[in-house]
Amino acid sequence: MEIADAQPVPFPGFDRLVLDHAQLQAVMREHRHAAWRTALASVVGVYLITDTRDGRHYVGKADGAESIRQRWTAYATNGHGGNVELRTIDPTSFRFSLLRVFDPSTPTRVIDEAESHSKVALDSRAHGLNRN
Repeated sequence: MEIADAQPVPFPGFDRLVLDHAQLQAVMREHRHAAWRTALASVVGVYLITDTRDGRHYVGKADGAESIRQRWTAYATNGHGGNVELRTIDPTSFRFSLLRVFDPSTPTRVIDEAESHSKVALDSRAHGLNRN
């Protein structure tokens, strides 16, 4: 018997990425998910958090110098990423996914427009967890 590193888990691709909170925490801390962290650090974009208890959505973004990895690390760490509305919800019911990814050189206004469109399309202001 020998002790060895766990086998790396291949990154599924941005379009197939759906994680619950426990999985997100594992991705952000376990060596076997190093490729995932590298991929998430390489993009900015618009993401979706779904509260699986009631189906409400929160649409957020990572832009400028903040990658998806940086933004999602905050959620893995404290469960709410600093969002007031999410602070009152148990993060174990959250499911994380990506709606759109962009190259880090994409202008912030383009990402802002994509985020705003997703909030309208998912009605996350009136019937979800977005307040802006």
